[in-house]
Amino acid sequence: MANDPALGDLAQLRDIVRQFVDERDWDQFHSPKNLAAALTVEAAELLEHFQWLHNGRPEELGPAKLVEVRHEMADVLVYLVRLADKLDVDLLGAVQEKMVLNRAKYPAEQVRGDARKYHEYKS
Repeated sequence: MANDPALGDLAQLRDIVRQFVDERDWDQFHSPKNLAAALTVEAAELLEHFQWLHNGRPEELGPAKLVEVRHEMADVLVYLVRLADKLDVDLLGAVQEKMVLNRAKYPAEQVRGDARKYHEYKS
């Protein structure tokens, strides 16, 4: 896993965000609580672009809105990476761990094509 390119990409993102924060002396404001709140706000701003759209497909958004959506996605990722950095969370490891749990909770052969929550189909 040490040679995993995704791990390097996440470390590079973390370093880019750290440098940006350090240049502005913003670490003092980046408590985990504040970062989680900022992440939620940015996620809501991302969602706002899809409000009232039928499906939110690229052609429905149009080129200008797609740029705005891309920027909101970047904001969400920046805050997530920063929060993981502050809490010393290995995001790649966390995703791998969570996928094991999700596979057990949502067995493919049982839920394929079914969007219900796990508690709605378990017998």
